[in-house]
Amino acid sequence: MKKRVLSLLLCTAMTIGTLSGCGKEAGNDEGKTTEVLGNDAEGEMTEVKIWHDGDENIMQTIADCANEKLAEDNIKVTFEKKSGLTDQLQLYGNDESNGPDMYLYAHDSLGTFAEMGILAPITDVISEDVMEDLLPMTVEAGNYKDTQYLMPVYYETLLFMYNKAKWEGDVPETTDELYDYMVAHTDVDAGTYALVNQHSTAYNVAPVINGFGGYIIDKDANPGLNTQETKDAIAYNKKFAALEADGDYNTVTALFNEGQAAAIIGGPWLVSGIKAAGIDLGIKSLADFKLPNGNGLAPYSGVQSIGVLKYAAENKKEAIAKVLETIASPEVGIALANKSNCAPANSKAYDDADVAANEMIMAMKATAETAQPMPNIPQMSVMWGPAEAFLAAVNKSGEDIDTAAETYQQEALDAIADMQ
Repeated sequence: MKKRVLSLLLCTAMTIGTLSGCGKEAGNDEGKTTEVLGNDAEGEMTEVKIWHDGDENIMQTIADCANEKLAEDNIKVTFEKKSGLTDQLQLYGNDESNGPDMYLYAHDSLGTFAEMGILAPITDVISEDVMEDLLPMTVEAGNYKDTQYLMPVYYETLLFMYNKAKWEGDVPETTDELYDYMVAHTDVDAGTYALVNQHSTAYNVAPVINGFGGYIIDKDANPGLNTQETKDAIAYNKKFAALEADGDYNTVTALFNEGQAAAIIGGPWLVSGIKAAGIDLGIKSLADFKLPNGNGLAPYSGVQSIGVLKYAAENKKEAIAKVLETIASPEVGIALANKSNCAPANSKAYDDADVAANEMIMAMKATAETAQPMPNIPQMSVMWGPAEAFLAAVNKSGEDIDTAAETYQQEALDAIADMQ
């Protein structure tokens, strides 16, 4: 759940709403219903209601584009914000009168909703051809137990973000070269760092674990904390951790924004604070850093995706199909990128000149080549604790990696068993 907070912050902090795109702007009022009415036309208007827990300006951008295209079809798209969306869908997911037709949310909740039986496969409503231009990683995020339930809209990944005024020379191409730079430019006693990262937070160490071929949990809900690949990754990460501040999100962010660190592993949610600090920001894709095995760093990705409720698929199939086809279009992706700095799922959106000139969005697109969708199975929710306890035991307490791996692998197995 805490990882989803970062995903929700992805474009919220960056929404600017002043560039070209579809339609008008909206505010950020909690609970506000975002809608644009179609042109008056003969025939009954069909409303398609979408629940979300994100930023109102982003939803307005989608609504503007969708309703502009759908006006002649007498279809109106309405976005309604619902805090605690998971709980809301658990309550109303089978309630045709009070629930939504669709929802737009981070993909890692999919397993929970699919197991509840409230979702229709997206391919029951649209053909696979509708998603042929969407980045493969983002499509994969919406697949659960070999069934495609979600259609991706935009996504986020971690990035290498650096202060151009403080970084000396070129940014390295390999993680070994990065480590050498850190050794030469870090003074832990003085509190100055070449690079800061939340070195004992599983989400932030996942780029190394995944890049080594390890995993926190696989798609069949098997924990991977004691696999050799995961242990090798954590051993490799440990030497970097020794040169990084021992701190949480707020600590490492402050070190970078206050000029005590030349670089940080972070995401788009940091950009507003970085700009406020007056930092000349440079960005590099984590995929561009090669590990000793030749693989690029492979962070998790959070994908904001749309799912369809079963009763809506049965009763509004034609209207919902048209809405999904519209939201999947390059035009919506371009508007999301240019108005809100969101990395669109549609690959053709990156052909737009303004999108192609956006350094951060293009870095996320590059990272999408190696990024792995955050696991969308329900058991992932209990894996953060054991994984981070494992990292802390190794990085902070100096425990033996093999011993700690077995301890926290068993803790993970017990936590999963308790879910049954």
